[in-house]
Amino acid sequence: MNRKTFTLTTLLALSGAASAQTVLNVSTWLPPTHGASMAQVQWCEAVEKETRGSVKCNHLPKAVSAPPGTFDAVRDGLADVSFTVDGYTPGRFVFTQLAEFPFLGDSSTATSVAYQRIYEKYFAPLGEHRGVKTLAVFTHGPGIIFTVKQPVTSAADAARLKFRIGGGNINELSRLMGWNTTLKPATDSFELLSTGVMDGTFFPDESLQSMKLSMVKHATTFPGGLYNTSFVFMMNPARYNALKPEERAAIDKVSGEAATRLFAAGWDRTDAASREIQKTTGVQRQMASEAFVNEVKAKQAQLEDKWVAAAEARGLKNARAVLAEFRAETQKLK
Repeated sequence: MNRKTFTLTTLLALSGAASAQTVLNVSTWLPPTHGASMAQVQWCEAVEKETRGSVKCNHLPKAVSAPPGTFDAVRDGLADVSFTVDGYTPGRFVFTQLAEFPFLGDSSTATSVAYQRIYEKYFAPLGEHRGVKTLAVFTHGPGIIFTVKQPVTSAADAARLKFRIGGGNINELSRLMGWNTTLKPATDSFELLSTGVMDGTFFPDESLQSMKLSMVKHATTFPGGLYNTSFVFMMNPARYNALKPEERAAIDKVSGEAATRLFAAGWDRTDAASREIQKTTGVQRQMASEAFVNEVKAKQAQLEDKWVAAAEARGLKNARAVLAEFRAETQKLK
């Protein structure tokens, strides 16, 4: 083979390798510096490494949809990969509500990993997120009541204020508690609080920084959190199925619990950083009283009965035992 032929052959080989590369369009509706967005980037890096560069990610500069439409956007192929909050589309998902109950755990890692294990064992076989390829599930850190002007020391205090919430179990719990809450995406929080339309919001710690909520001055915490929010990290199924078997195997390897731990670790890290910042910005924190906690528990018991009935109606056998198993798993992971 002469030098000219060798060069041409080499160029054709390189061209073939380049054309064989798959690029996944990845969308996030949270700021690029948010822990969840950064975890998604880490996952992409792991995919590229495991596939030896045959699958890469293109991080889109703008979300392909408002947060509530993200599930359908991935299902329909507007993005190949993204994550969303299950509760942003009320009534669509039932099993996921298990991860949103109060008093589950004091870290995203404990709750998220337990949730992922229960999801794989019980929920995935029943098609809870049918329409997408579920890569992982996770929760944020413990949910807190944040307010702008006055502290919330009781259920009665909360009933006198207006709150933004993200949906899911906390939406139903708030209704039972008699609280005035409005379902809005996290990204609307700054405008709602800065204009006084809302008096407060229910969020994990990190959101004070990621959503730039410097106007918040009071926080009421609960043992194990007042609530959690369940997320699904997902991929367009046609895009996944079009990959080579070894590429799908690589994606599977870095998904599931491995991906869950990426998202959870990011949330725990940013929650901890936010708590340190709150010390310097004058946020007054207090733990909910035993009486306050007991009021919430009484109402939540009704919702758990409702969830058991709804989950079993969708095919989950012995849902109450599954809930008990989930709680036991979170305790082991503390």
